[in-house]
Amino acid sequence: MRIFNLVVWLVAAAVAGPAAARDFTSSDIYPSDYPTVRAVAHLADLMRERSGGRLIVSTLGAADQQTENYTLGELRNGTLDMARVNLAVLNSAVPATTVLTLPYMFRSTAHERRVLDGPIGQEILATFERAGVVGLVFYDGGARSTYGVMPVRSPADLRGVKYRAQQSSNWAPMVRAMGAQPVVLPLIRVDPSMRAGLVDVADGNWSSFVALQHHRVAKFFSQTEHARSPGVVLFSRRVWDTLSDEERSIIRSAARDSVAYYRRLWDEHEAEARRTAETAGVQIVSDVDLSAFSSALVPLHDTAVSDARLKAMIDRIKADPGP
Repeated sequence: MRIFNLVVWLVAAAVAGPAAARDFTSSDIYPSDYPTVRAVAHLADLMRERSGGRLIVSTLGAADQQTENYTLGELRNGTLDMARVNLAVLNSAVPATTVLTLPYMFRSTAHERRVLDGPIGQEILATFERAGVVGLVFYDGGARSTYGVMPVRSPADLRGVKYRAQQSSNWAPMVRAMGAQPVVLPLIRVDPSMRAGLVDVADGNWSSFVALQHHRVAKFFSQTEHARSPGVVLFSRRVWDTLSDEERSIIRSAARDSVAYYRRLWDEHEAEARRTAETAGVQIVSDVDLSAFSSALVPLHDTAVSDARLKAMIDRIKADPGP
């Protein structure tokens, strides 16, 4: 009888072992060699190692050809487990994210990273759950500049120009403040729209500019550096609520530890992307009137945010004493 019980226990354990494993799917709009996708793959490796092989993540990269708004919807209804998205798509659902996407909010990459790693970053991540997602970590995305079929040196150059705008609450007003005509398009439509003359300019960082092949159609990259909107790694709240405390702890620690890895990848990738663009014949416009752009865009800080707590958050960011 004792032997029979032991056999039953071993069979049950063998069946229960695989059932305890969790398979997750993560999405990103960029291709598999892009820093954000590679960083999430590293995050997945850490999750698997620290869980003894129980927590497994498959990354989709550019296999997800939907918009990031669609991706956010998948996360909220639980049909997708994880995703890295640009913070701008959350502006309406999570108002605090607007602060990080405002023009000329950060003086430098170092300034942005201090804010994202510090108390303000944690405060904003904590507000995500009311939107049906769990914010794990931010991946900063470099300075966004204007590129297209024409050079841009001042807001005067953009009067009446068709400027691709992100699908967010504050991007179209920013484009209008520069004198341009906003054309709201998903990122994957920029290339064909620019070739067809439906948009004249768009914006992005060096890495996305090259990864999305926009440097093949946009031959001018004007260093307006008007925003530093970060990305964020999210987890579906519906799926998160089914996890144990131990599993949640493993995922959070793996996400935190992926940030340093991501930043090393990002810095290297951005430098290489610029060299690739220059080799392809892209003209870099460096004599940009940053003062004129700042004068046009910084007033949006007061109009884009009305909540007193968020206005105080903006003041805290500006008060950062570092470079």
